[in-house]
Amino acid sequence: MIDQTVADFSLPATGGQTFTLSACQGSTVVLYFYPKDSTPGCTTEAQEFRDLHPQFVEAGAIVVGVSRDSIRSHENFKAKQDLPFALLSDADELLCTRFSVIKMKSMYGKQVRGIERSTFVIDGKGVLRREWRALKVAGHAQQVLDFVVQL
Repeated sequence: MIDQTVADFSLPATGGQTFTLSACQGSTVVLYFYPKDSTPGCTTEAQEFRDLHPQFVEAGAIVVGVSRDSIRSHENFKAKQDLPFALLSDADELLCTRFSVIKMKSMYGKQVRGIERSTFVIDGKGVLRREWRALKVAGHAQQVLDFVVQL
């Protein structure tokens, strides 16, 4: 998928909006997939993207979080963490499937289907430039920012 154009998509977003990739033409899009609102790792990841958000904006990037949670859950999570970027609801797993982030994971000894924490950077022409999969949260947002700045 790297160096290939990402097909346009639209998903419901926080703030009563619909996020459409083609509407972001000219801006870099940081699309980060996370397992679940208000869980420890996902909260830390969102906070890191939040804290670096001014630098992402300065670099011409739009940050967007994606999970299977409902818009209502996203609105609560966004408000609680004071997130300055949209969260998208992919309840039907359309985007998750397109980016192949649904994996079997082990949780408390049981196999469960879930989102593998992943981030994708799409340039202003809609071309996928970088992906991180099965990533560790600590310092990840900074790695993404460093990549975006040098794009």
